[in-house]
Amino acid sequence: MRRKTGVAIAGAAALAWGEWLNWRWSRAHVGNSGGAAEAVVVLGYRNPQATANVINRWRVRAGIRSIATDSGRGTLVIFSGGATSSGAAEAQLMADYAKSVLAFDGTVLLEAQSRTTWENITNVLPLLEDVDRIKIASQPAHALKARAYLRRQRPDLADRLVRADDYRPGEWMVVKPLLALYGLWTLRGLRTDERKISL
Repeated sequence: MRRKTGVAIAGAAALAWGEWLNWRWSRAHVGNSGGAAEAVVVLGYRNPQATANVINRWRVRAGIRSIATDSGRGTLVIFSGGATSSGAAEAQLMADYAKSVLAFDGTVLLEAQSRTTWENITNVLPLLEDVDRIKIASQPAHALKARAYLRRQRPDLADRLVRADDYRPGEWMVVKPLLALYGLWTLRGLRTDERKISL
């Protein structure tokens, strides 16, 4: 009985830890910039098949739901990601999913050359010059990494970063501890100040 109770407590603790870390990452390096013009940057994930994989489909949904209700059709959605094999670029697969499955009919731009997160940010920067709010949609740890890269490359645009709707309590709950472990590994190159929470 004690062993079962111990396993249950450990499992609950792991789930709570995964939720907490993902929540924390979703709030790091964001502010509350105002203004009418908004861009949502959706980062791709390696996608060798001919249609968007499960992670890219989730990222597209997170990007679409990140559109502010007061911005609506005026929001620019940028899908970013190049081809990881001989197939179509991640950006194109995500855009196809947004249009054909989610029936998204807003403004879409594709950035289809990037192969790394650093390149994602480098290549979308020219598309962000004239917007007031910038949202980066991905898994929370990956989005944090991208926001940190944006701050390094263009600190003048960093004040325009605001939260995307890529963290929701309970969503992906069972795998959030694994996402948290993977996130800690991927964020190891960031400085401590780049992980700071801004509420």
